[in-house]
Amino acid sequence: MLTHCVILVALCLGISTGLPTKETTCDLPQALRDEIQGYKPVVNKIIESIVNGEFKGDTFRSLNTFIDKFGARMAGGPVLEKSIDYLLNEFNTLGLHNAYTEDAIIPHWVRGKESATLLSPRSKDLPILGLGTTVGTPKGGFTAEIVVVESFDELKALPDDQVRGKIVVYAEKWLGSYGDTVAYRSGSVEAAKKGAIASLIRSITQFSIASPHTGSQYYQAGVRKIPTACITVEDAEMLLRMYKSGETVRIHLEMEDYNFENTLSRNTFVEIQGREKKNTSVVVVSGHLDSWDVGVGAMDDAGGCWISWKSVEYLTKLGLVPRRTIRAALWTAEEEGIWGAKHYMTTHKDNEKEEFNLFMESDSGTFDPIGLDFSGTPEAQCIFKEVLTLMEPLNATKFVTPGGGPDINQWVDRGFPGASLINANDRYFWFHHTQGDSMMIENPESLDKGTALFAATAYVIADLSVDLPKDVK
Repeated sequence: MLTHCVILVALCLGISTGLPTKETTCDLPQALRDEIQGYKPVVNKIIESIVNGEFKGDTFRSLNTFIDKFGARMAGGPVLEKSIDYLLNEFNTLGLHNAYTEDAIIPHWVRGKESATLLSPRSKDLPILGLGTTVGTPKGGFTAEIVVVESFDELKALPDDQVRGKIVVYAEKWLGSYGDTVAYRSGSVEAAKKGAIASLIRSITQFSIASPHTGSQYYQAGVRKIPTACITVEDAEMLLRMYKSGETVRIHLEMEDYNFENTLSRNTFVEIQGREKKNTSVVVVSGHLDSWDVGVGAMDDAGGCWISWKSVEYLTKLGLVPRRTIRAALWTAEEEGIWGAKHYMTTHKDNEKEEFNLFMESDSGTFDPIGLDFSGTPEAQCIFKEVLTLMEPLNATKFVTPGGGPDINQWVDRGFPGASLINANDRYFWFHHTQGDSMMIENPESLDKGTALFAATAYVIADLSVDLPKDVK
């Protein structure tokens, strides 16, 4: 909720509130402003060593080795767990001895054989990807007519007998952003309420080269679970045209997808322990290590993990030990519903007000960094904005509020300071949750800059004489 206080600080910082704003300067105490600006030499040293110096290109090379070795890392499966073991050994080899894992119970969903075939008015194989946690079809699948709608409202307006026993196809438009459109991914719920036997959803993307985009979907208690999958943008538009022209459109759908009992996974951590505060006021930098089972998860979100843990490695090798601990967290089972981070919050809740100072996350690509978004109290916003001015050598000084990210929002929403990477990621949703998520998307220079931004920002915040103010609920 946007209180009067938040509006005032937003106006002070020149942040968009939907109201006319005038850019002014935060009224930080001069001594604190001078302290922050005093970090310019060490920030420049961190940036130079990563972007042009001894660590140049290392983030990309290390990520490339990992991706080629393990590929996709679906939560609940053995590949993810083997990749965690690999990283623990890698940390030790690199001299990062403050590394460990914490167990987390997570879902275990497995994709089996999936196919959809258009039978009439003509024959065509339709590429599909079952959506996470979907149930399968009966063995051998089924054939049914389709009903095509462009919105939930359009579906709800149809008589039940026009939908019952059919496959609902959602040909929704891209509504301007991922957040606005992604609700259709769980369209099986509304389809089932009308008596449908399956749902097919236009992939949630603004651009397509005949690639289906998978992702999580959620069933609703008390509503029958029906098979659900994404189809390509091109096929959704084709089916819509056929249906509107009055054709009887029939599809054979077969999906051998399974939900198993919850299983054990691990969140992975590596840290540089603070010289004064080891287990209090920790600065967390993070990404999620799991990926979908299509593509190799280089962009979503191994890149975010690498700019986080490489920050710890490079600061360690530079001999920079801040007052507070910097902890790189590689979360598990984010794709299935933030399971790893939620479990971590539950197990640390008794002492979390004292334990955590700031949460940072990268989970929207690691293209050229532009800055960091941020959520926190007005005082924390002013401090963080001043720290960002030090990132001018990276051209990454953009400050936006509010901020957060999928894994850290549970803390941000309760009043902990939180920040996430802003990067030139206009193409992110072109590749998101597809076979196209590969190392070809990653760029060595962009990864260096992202790592430098995370390392330098985390170091300054972790070393300041003051904690970031917070108002934890």
